[in-house]
Amino acid sequence: MSGDYSIYTGKKKTFSVPDFVVFGLTLVTSAGIGLFYAIRDRNRSSSDEYLMGGRKMYILPVAMSLTATFMSALTLLGAPAEMYIYATMFWWICLAFIIAIAISSQIFIPFFYKLNLTSMFEYLELRFSKPVRVIASITFIVQTIVYMSFVLYAPSLALNQVTGFSLWGSVGAVGGVVTLYTTLGGMKAVLWTDTIQALVMLAGLLAVLIQGSIVMGGFQNAWNIAGSRARINFHDFSFDPTTRHSFWSVVIGGAFFWMSLYGCNQAQVQRAISCPSVSKSQIAMILNLFGFIAIISLCCMIGIVMFAFYSDCHPINFEKLVTKTDQLVPLFVMDILGHLHGIPGIFMSCIFSGSLSSLSSGLNALGAVIPHDLIKPFCCKNLPDKGMAILSRVIVIICGCLAIALAFVVSQLGSVLQASYTVYSILNGPTFGLFVLGMFFPWANARGAVVGCLTSLAFMCWIGFGAFVNAVRTSTSLPTSTDGCNWNVTTTMTSLTPSTVTPFTSSVEPKGSRDPFLPMYKLSYLYYTPAAMAVVIIVGMIVSLITGRRDPQTMDPRLVCPLFDRLFFCVRY
Repeated sequence: MSGDYSIYTGKKKTFSVPDFVVFGLTLVTSAGIGLFYAIRDRNRSSSDEYLMGGRKMYILPVAMSLTATFMSALTLLGAPAEMYIYATMFWWICLAFIIAIAISSQIFIPFFYKLNLTSMFEYLELRFSKPVRVIASITFIVQTIVYMSFVLYAPSLALNQVTGFSLWGSVGAVGGVVTLYTTLGGMKAVLWTDTIQALVMLAGLLAVLIQGSIVMGGFQNAWNIAGSRARINFHDFSFDPTTRHSFWSVVIGGAFFWMSLYGCNQAQVQRAISCPSVSKSQIAMILNLFGFIAIISLCCMIGIVMFAFYSDCHPINFEKLVTKTDQLVPLFVMDILGHLHGIPGIFMSCIFSGSLSSLSSGLNALGAVIPHDLIKPFCCKNLPDKGMAILSRVIVIICGCLAIALAFVVSQLGSVLQASYTVYSILNGPTFGLFVLGMFFPWANARGAVVGCLTSLAFMCWIGFGAFVNAVRTSTSLPTSTDGCNWNVTTTMTSLTPSTVTPFTSSVEPKGSRDPFLPMYKLSYLYYTPAAMAVVIIVGMIVSLITGRRDPQTMDPRLVCPLFDRLFFCVRY
């Protein structure tokens, strides 16, 4: 392998004019779609049309949007880096996704579809009480806005430090465009832009994988190199819950995490039930399954090729090529595609398409939740439908600006990728637990739901904060090498000494810590969602039994999932 790669020159390539043109076209196309639907539907301004697409959306754009919504830049940058640093155990997430989609499409989606709700948090008021609805809504709002700020900032930082693209210019441009087309076009604009963005993601990932494989003499050769350096590993079946990525943590923990997203997350459920029938919603979910597996597999394969490319010259903290793992993919792209002007721009569009899809879905969901759950029930009960549509648009603008502002706060944090997933899991699990408690445990009452949710939130925040304070790591990165860094540069450089680099996450257990709860802090982040759900159910049921369980016969049968009757028929009454 030879060429003007950064591992030989010590210099990073930057974007050319065609690259910026290609990236700009992606933003212009997205904004144009929003403007198109704003003009076309200017006489149909109902809130249902704006937020749900009139519940008449086609299967294909819904399926593509479901795929793109949580395939953010965090995944597109993080999954290849995961293969590079920790090996291939994360690839089992595809099996977890099959389980999650099967359950979500057969149980959760039909359940919420038949309730015909705009905000799924309305269910919590019908099942429990208004305070439960408010608690869950606020948790979702905080979770979504924080997540959007991560999604907006992380790829901008990575691409700025590797390609020279303006950091705050990209934050402002992407945040402004996505707020614009979501405000103008509503659900229809979101679904169709997500469709285009999903195709751009596939094109960008394929370009990187194909060119990377060519450079490495074929994917099989890259696989062999990765295997010889312990990067190919699918057989960690440890039952230890502190193992970061074992088969069980990825498949079981991952299944609960993705089930919470596709079964009980406003952004995803809102898309699924925008179809005209339950069966079409289920078909969209199944098609989304294939899209997800394709994108995740491409990311994992790119990670393997990327490791093979840098197997003898690890670029992190080496002459400051890159400093963080989420910058590896952009560096790799510029190395192998930088000479093809315009192609790196496609990849840049791929990364930011992931951000655009996640941001637009989040904004659209907030446009439904905030007016319907926090404003209308308390101060605008008689607000007409047209007024609700206008209010939703105003909320989208405010939340978009807030996400951009919070990106500045996120810039002060360390590893944004790890922090984003941790924060999301901590806040998402208790909300998921509330829906499971309401749907499958008819004896649970409102007091049990409130205490269970607040206890779960406190418990998960305690674990997350404890892990942060004690600098807990549940896995050690695999060794990397700099033996092949033979740079031919004429500029003054520090002396290069070939060596093997030790893992930059060197300790699983912080030295000197006497915290008796340290084993709990070491819980794998993939178990956060099921752990939070379990706390809600256990505490919720105990409190419900103490304060007087609810009689299932006095309840609207639509509010309890029929699955409970079939599985636990012997204890129904």
